Amino acid sequence: MSNEQSEATQAFQGDKGPGGHLYMQTNETQNAIIHYLRSANGTLTEAERILTNGAGSGGFSPIYLISRPNDFEGAGSVILTPDRRFLLTTNAGDNSVSSFGVGEDGGLTLLDVKPTGNPATGKSGSADSLAYAPSSRTLFVLHCFGPDHIRLMSVDSEGKLTARPERYSVNTQDKTDRVTTSATLSPDERFLLVGNIMDERPSTNPDGTPKYVIANISDPDGLVVFAVGGDGTLGAPSFHDGGGAVVFYMAFLNSRPDNFLIGTAIGDGVVMGSIDADGRISVGPLVPLDTSAGKPSELCWLAITPDDRLVFTTNFGYSNISSYRIEGTELAIAKDPACPGVPGDGTFRAFNGTVSSGPSDSWITPDGAYLYQIYGNAAKLAGYAIQPDGSLNEITSVSIPYNSPQGLAGF
Repeated sequence: MSNEQSEATQAFQGDKGPGGHLYMQTNETQNAIIHYLRSANGTLTEAERILTNGAGSGGFSPIYLISRPNDFEGAGSVILTPDRRFLLTTNAGDNSVSSFGVGEDGGLTLLDVKPTGNPATGKSGSADSLAYAPSSRTLFVLHCFGPDHIRLMSVDSEGKLTARPERYSVNTQDKTDRVTTSATLSPDERFLLVGNIMDERPSTNPDGTPKYVIANISDPDGLVVFAVGGDGTLGAPSFHDGGGAVVFYMAFLNSRPDNFLIGTAIGDGVVMGSIDADGRISVGPLVPLDTSAGKPSELCWLAITPDDRLVFTTNFGYSNISSYRIEGTELAIAKDPACPGVPGDGTFRAFNGTVSSGPSDSWITPDGAYLYQIYGNAAKLAGYAIQPDGSLNEITSVSIPYNSPQGLAGF
């Protein structure tokens, strides 16, 4: 970040105390990271836009072969390392990863860009989710298509990337073309959890209608768990019931690292799960949303407050956000919805047939005061003040590229 930008940061924060920083990838064909300054009262101002030197998918969906929001059905495509030294992002268009250094003032410096090892074919690749193990400096790169769904990279002390030869699949003997959504590393770095959206790629039925084989609906095996070795290598996968159809997103609780939540996109609700020291999974009952607006809700992304009191769900099909209250091992609806829907431009319809703005990745500030949400088809990034009852008051918004943006990370 330049001296002028550093001065702008200080002026932006003013006398209200420190603000923070938020990062999002544009996922345009010439991909870039947008760095926003976040004020103490939650408002956003764009500070810089830095090319990743990689290609995004540009809004084109390699899964559905159209232009749509959340084009590669992923989550966690932009992450910060725990020490906040590096920001890492996928480049879905060419299946590469970019590494940025993060300055004390939040400014970014491009350090490296390397292919994941999976060649991109056709109009787009499919790298869609990242997870990082700091103890071994291993980056796990998830691709929505296999057979090599997971590729590994090493991140050295200077942020340089090295592609590793290991490759892993979530396919089974009977399901040889599964489609994944997100990869989540357990807080102790011992297990990598992967969610699946479909048991085979979309195709066309003989009558011309679309054919979708939804994961975790007929067979309870949509949540895949890999043991992680000390050097980052993965063991053989084990397959588990994710608690509902389409295991889209997993998020671990902050104070109970053996408990995690699952957002089920076609199950239309949230599930509380736990993992033991041997990687065994147990799941509680699915707590559904109000689906009177039509099924499925496509409840996908989750954002948990730092005190583990509330979880906010991004409802792709409904163009809004809902909240749940976490009470021990129980979940209960807090506010459904938690905010008004954000309309798109009218061109995109969700699976339930409703016109949707296609909200995707969300992020909560470390103090639990604000939540930020991408609405791709509305070309809008919105910020909300979190209320004690689980409702959300919109307090800021900025314009973003149409349909393509993915991933949110910040501090």
